[in-house]
Amino acid sequence: MELKKVENIKFVDGGVCAAKGFKANGIQCGLAHAGAHVTKKKNDLAVILADKECTAAAVYTTNKVKGAPILVTKEHLKNGKARAVIVNSVNANTCNADGVEKASKMCSLVSAELGIDENDVIVASTGVIGQVLPIEPIEKGMKSLCEGLSYEGNKAALEAIMTTDTQPKEVAVQFEIGGKTCTMGGMLKGSGMIHPNMATTLTFITTDADISAELLQRALSDVVKITLNRVSVDGDTSTNDMVCVMASGMAENAPLTKEDNDYEVFRNSLYAVMMNLGRMMARDGEGATKLIECCCSGADSEKTAEIVAKSVITSSLFKAAMFGEDANWGRILCAIGYAQAEFDISKVDVSIGSSKGTIDVCKNGAGVDFSEETAKTILMEEEIQIYINLNAGNSTAVAWGCDLTYDYVKINGDYRS
Repeated sequence: MELKKVENIKFVDGGVCAAKGFKANGIQCGLAHAGAHVTKKKNDLAVILADKECTAAAVYTTNKVKGAPILVTKEHLKNGKARAVIVNSVNANTCNADGVEKASKMCSLVSAELGIDENDVIVASTGVIGQVLPIEPIEKGMKSLCEGLSYEGNKAALEAIMTTDTQPKEVAVQFEIGGKTCTMGGMLKGSGMIHPNMATTLTFITTDADISAELLQRALSDVVKITLNRVSVDGDTSTNDMVCVMASGMAENAPLTKEDNDYEVFRNSLYAVMMNLGRMMARDGEGATKLIECCCSGADSEKTAEIVAKSVITSSLFKAAMFGEDANWGRILCAIGYAQAEFDISKVDVSIGSSKGTIDVCKNGAGVDFSEETAKTILMEEEIQIYINLNAGNSTAVAWGCDLTYDYVKINGDYRS
C-alpha cells in the first residue's frame, strides 16, 4: 500500500525504533496458540524501552468494559511520564477477577529486569476476552525479552502484538523543528473489532521530539479524532483499545510548550503517522480484499462531512457490494440518507474511483447513465475511493474502511480455536 504524503515530512524505516533513544524486542514466551487463523507460532510478548524518561500521553477505548491493562496504565500516566511499554497478544486480560493484579505484575517484572520504576511502565494486552491470563510464561520470558532489546528490534516487537493481522503495520517519519531533525515512528495492531469510537486498536508511537506532556496529550487527542476514529472494519469497539505516545526529547529541539508553528509541524507529523497506520488497518480488515476511502466534501461543517463519510464506510450492504465489485450506488445513497446529519439529499453527487479512473454514478440525488463495465474495472482495484459532494458548504472529511468478505465470518467463527 502506498503511504499518503503529508507536507514537509520524510518517510524513514525503523518503526518504533526510528526515533533516537528507543529500543524494542519481541519473543514467543508461550502464550501463542495455533488455530484456524494462525499458521505458525509467533512472538506474543513485546517491550519498548526509552533510554531516558519520556513525556507520555494516551487515549483509551470508550467501551464500558475495559481491559485491566488500561486501568493500570491510566494510573501510571497520571503524571504524564513513562519509560517503557510491555504488551502481550493472545490474551486480552479482560473481565478477569485478577486482571489488575496480573497487569501490575507485568509492570513490576519489567521494572525488576530493567531497573526502572514500575509506575513508568505502560502495559497493554490484546487477544481473547474473558480467559485468565497466565502470568508464568510472561515471567519466565521476561529476562530473555529484556536482554534482547535493541535499536533494531521494532519488527520483533511488531510481530508480538499481532493477532488476526495478516500484515505488519508500522511507519516512521522525519521532520524539522527549529532546525533540529526530529523522528517519529509507530506500530499498530488491528484487523477486526475495529470501529470509530476511540481508539480502535493498540497503537504505540515514539518520538525524539521535546514536547510537554500537556501539549502531547492535546495533539494526540486531536489527531485521534481525524485518523483512528475514522476507521471502521466491522462496527465493533474493543475493550482494550489504546494509543499511546512517548517523547524522549533526544532530538534536542527547543521544548514545545505552546501552540505555535513548531507545534503544528509536530501535530502534522503525528497525523502522518496515525493516518497511514489507520489506512493500513482498514486495508487489513479481517478477510478484507480492498481498502475503501470515503471523502465527503461540500458539507456545511466538518462534523456533517465526518458523519456522512462514516455512515458509508460502516454500511454492511455497501461493503458487501465492494467485495462483489458491484457499482450499486444505491447502497451508497442509502447510507448517506440515514446519516444523522442535516443536508439536502437532492443536491448530493457521488463518484467512485481507483487507480483505473473515476466515474460519476449519481448527480443531484439521482442516478446517471454510466458504463457498468468501466465501473467494474475501477472496482477491481485494491484501493477504492468514494467521493461524495453535499454541495452545501466548504467542509471536508475522510473515513476509511474495507469490504465485507466470506473470510471475515470464517475468521471470527473460530477465533478462540
